[in-house]
Amino acid sequence: MPWYIWLIILVTLGSIIGSLLMLRKTAQRIPLTQEQKERIAKRNAQLDAEEEREKRERDR
Repeated sequence: MPWYIWLIILVTLGSIIGSLLMLRKTAQRIPLTQEQKERIAKRNAQLDAEEEREKRERDR
């Protein structure tokens, strides 16, 4: 392969790796209150129940 193809590959990989590292460095946790956590858990349980019900209906 010509040298400029290797240069393009290197620059591309460097951009991808650099972007992922920057994303990881700037990621922050979202502070949630206990009430918000409970609402999320309740909503997830409802969605899981709906998905299970739909799955059972499809399997019939």
